[in-house]
Amino acid sequence: GMQSYLQALLSLYKLFCPEQVTITLPGKMKTYFKNSEGPWKAAITAVRQRNQGTSPVSQAVFLGTSLPQSRKRKWNAQLVIPASSTNTNSLEEDREKNRVYLYSTSDSFPVEQLRTFPQLLQNIHCLEFPSQMGSVLTNSLLLHYMNCVKDESIYLRLYYWMGQMLQEECTWCVVDNPYEEEFKRFLETIYKAECFLQEGFSACEEFLYKTLPLWDGFCCRSEILRLVSWIPPSSFSDIKSYLYDPLAQLFFTSSIYFKCSVLESLKELLQNWLNCNVIQEDLEFSS
Repeated sequence: GMQSYLQALLSLYKLFCPEQVTITLPGKMKTYFKNSEGPWKAAITAVRQRNQGTSPVSQAVFLGTSLPQSRKRKWNAQLVIPASSTNTNSLEEDREKNRVYLYSTSDSFPVEQLRTFPQLLQNIHCLEFPSQMGSVLTNSLLLHYMNCVKDESIYLRLYYWMGQMLQEECTWCVVDNPYEEEFKRFLETIYKAECFLQEGFSACEEFLYKTLPLWDGFCCRSEILRLVSWIPPSSFSDIKSYLYDPLAQLFFTSSIYFKCSVLESLKELLQNWLNCNVIQEDLEFSS
């Protein structure tokens, strides 16, 4: 039958290829598909208004979605990475109040008490990651632990948290975002964690691929190019479409300094890939 969503799909086909759809469709239908040019139109309008010296109303241009100002901003004016903590304390309080022993917490070592590397070695079998995975980025001992454990769920938790934070706080996807310095520090924290682990985060890779086409080449330049150097090895077609092509558009229209910065970043990317390949070959040879 002619369900409404099928009619919407056929109307989209008829818009671009009218000769392929010969049936008559109703004139008024609910809009099922967003305008794909929305982000570009909003970005162009923002640049025009900024060059004219006017202060435009903030418009979200992130992947065609109208993202509101970060909900966190209503209650907290700063981008803060949470401190290391577990649910152990709250469980202890609840246990004392209710006199119900859900389980023994004596077997686990609270991460907030982790201070030295010998402590990590002695308690590595009974550690648990904090309830807020973002705190791992600023804790070298937990990064060591993360590198040793190689638990997929840990990387997934960090992937979802980091992806959401990068999307909400990206300063060039929201016009006149006043928190550029905070976002720079956040990107720098991610970069330092990647250098420590000697590998890039998949959430950061997706963020770069999605936002580089909207990037002006100026905002957070050094931080973005540093993150580019830690993109994990992937297929050439993906790299060309999502990395080289957006950078090439900026490369040919920018200053000598920007050109040199891009070349330096790509050189470091190649070095990291070679190092990763050598390590992988050593592991395969030893196994």
